[in-house]
Formats: sequence, structure tokens, C-alpha cells
Amino acid sequence: MRETIMSFNAVELCAGGGGQALGLELAGFRHEAAVEYEPHFCATLRRNRPKWNVVEADIRNLQGRDYRGVDLLAAGVPCPPFSVAGRQLGADDERDMFPTALQLVEEMQPRAVLFENVQGFASAKFEAYRLELLRKLTSLGFQPDWRVLQASDFGVPQLRPRFILVALRAADAEHFAWPAGNGQKRLVGESLLDLMSANGWPHAGAWAQKAAAVAPTVVGGSKKHGGPDLGPTRAKRQWLQLGVDGMGIANDAPSADAAADHVPRLTVRMVARVQSFPDAWEFAGGKTVQYRQVGNAFPPLVAKAVGCAIRDALERKRVCRDVQTEGSQQMRFLRAAGRPASRRTKEF
Repeated sequence: MRETIMSFNAVELCAGGGGQALGLELAGFRHEAAVEYEPHFCATLRRNRPKWNVVEADIRNLQGRDYRGVDLLAAGVPCPPFSVAGRQLGADDERDMFPTALQLVEEMQPRAVLFENVQGFASAKFEAYRLELLRKLTSLGFQPDWRVLQASDFGVPQLRPRFILVALRAADAEHFAWPAGNGQKRLVGESLLDLMSANGWPHAGAWAQKAAAVAPTVVGGSKKHGGPDLGPTRAKRQWLQLGVDGMGIANDAPSADAAADHVPRLTVRMVARVQSFPDAWEFAGGKTVQYRQVGNAFPPLVAKAVGCAIRDALERKRVCRDVQTEGSQQMRFLRAAGRPASRRTKEF
């Protein structure tokens, strides 16, 4: 008997350069809309997926009711409010878009919700904020759960731990299981060897052997950040151990006459591959703008894994079971402790 193929659609907020959107497409979701504010980022989305409905708008001006009943609402809301580089101001940061995202959840009434952010959002500092987020989603009829997933567990050659929140309706939530990694680490050297040797550098093979490790987390920077580089001092030291100069981004691979002890910089395309973007994915804008899109992306391979897990739940494929989730454990603990929400936590 032929298996029925179910079709699911999605709306994505803060789509950026398309990492999460591409991953969700690979997981089988069709985009009703990919919403992004930055013109160059929208140009990237249109260039790679001309048939997508790319909405160039601030999500605060989006009419959620226009997409009421969508299967999945996904959002990579801006991470600076919860990142060390962004000073971790949380609810006090004007860039905090979680309240807007939750308002759109309420207006769209999706079947599933996916939020992605930096690992810092999982820290004790934002415990009360997370609880309010879980409570609001619960009040909207969802069963939310969250975890920190490591990109290197899903074939991405960098660490990149990310906070992932998935919220599903009760009938779907009992079929959801977090994706497990494949146990095989992809290393920087083997991932970039062909790109590093593209201009005939004869020592690329030796370089790849030195770079036989998982990379530190790629840092994308922001409009306020200067030119593109591979992150703060600690990250640059880690890159240097892999034989990479993290002080900037190169225009091209090393030349054929580069010395054996040459310490190369990565190109935007190389960093894109470290993020698991396919080589055919083109980025619009100058080098700095392109690097921002790459460096701030949710790796497509991780997004695909999470998207497939959500799709399996929507198709009711998994065996029902009672699981002790991060989200449910946190809510029970805080209720039992009688801990009130922080005064600094924004009301959603």
C-alpha cells in the first residue's frame, strides 16, 4: 500500500540568511512566508529561492492573522539580548523580540512553534524569563519543551551549542522526540580541504591534518561590529590552534606560492561550509554583510534534524510515551519552590 505523503507549511520570522529556512525545507516544510527586515538578507533569500514568499518587514508590523492556522511558526529571534557579546540585558534590551513572537503565535494559532537562540538563554540568569515564556505558550494551548543542542552532533564541523524550544499541541506533543546526533564528528580540515587548495596551495593537505578538529562556534557580529572576523580573543586562539588566522575573512583561498608555514584566513564560502550551508547557496551584499548572514545563521543541518522531529510528531509517527522534559521539569521545580518571576522579566 502506498504511503500517504503529508504536506506541512511554515512561517519563519527573522529568517536572516536562510539557515533555518533551508533546514526546514529539507525537512519537508513549505514556506508560506519568510519574514526578514534586512534588505541584503531578503535579497539572499530571493536569489536562492525565487518561489518563496519573502516578506521584507519588521515582525512588529506583521499581521499574524493573515497566516492563521499555519502548521509551524519558526523564529530565530535576535540573540544579542541573551548573548555575552550583547551584554545579556534580556528583557531590558530593545532588541528582545520574544514578546512580539509570542503575540504572533497567538494571532497565527499554529500547530507547532520552534524558537532558536544562543546557549546563554538556557543559563540561570534567564530562568525566570524562560519560565514566563513556557507559561505563556502553555496558556496558548501548547506543551513546550527546550534543550541545548550541539551542532557538532549533527554533522556540522563546529561546536555551536544552541537553545532550541519546541511547542506542540497535546495530541502532537506525545509523539515528539528530540533528534539524536549521528555520533560522527565532522572536522574542519576534511570539510575545507578542497576549498583551501582551490588556488593550488601545495600545503593544503598538511594544513588539513593540523585542522583535524571541530571548530569553535562561529561568531557573526552585528551592524555595530566592525569588519568580519572569527570572534573574540579566546575564539581566535582556538582557531589559531587549527592553523587559521581568525583576525579577518579572506577574499580568496591561499595562492599556489603561499609558504608552508602560511596561516590562512577563511573565506565567506569556507565559513558557510563550516555552518553546513551548501556551496550553491549564494549570499547577497559585500563581504561584511555576507559574513553577518553566515555567522549568525542556525546551521541548516541542525534545523533539518529539528524540523524532521517536528514533522514526525505532526504525522504522529512516534510511539506515545511519558517523557520528563527540560521544560516540564523546570516548571514543576519552580512551582514547587514557589519562586516568583523576576521583576525584570518582561510580561508577555
